[in-house]
Amino acid sequence: MSESTTPVKVQILGKEYPVSCDPDEQHELLLAARYLDEKTREIRDGGRIIGTERIAVMAALNIAHELLQLKQRRID
Repeated sequence: MSESTTPVKVQILGKEYPVSCDPDEQHELLLAARYLDEKTREIRDGGRIIGTERIAVMAALNIAHELLQLKQRRID
């Protein structure tokens, strides 16, 4: 990141996190944060997993799985 990075506040499961980001990447960061927030809320609202840390790990695993599936489709 360049010296022009600025903190951008994102919210995940109602908690605010400041993230340093280049100004030209802020829109993508906000989209990614919104997507992560949606995924964590889906998992939390499913009621089967309790605890913010576990919810975050499951969301990360689900998103990684989606990414790998997309990469595999591009190869096929």
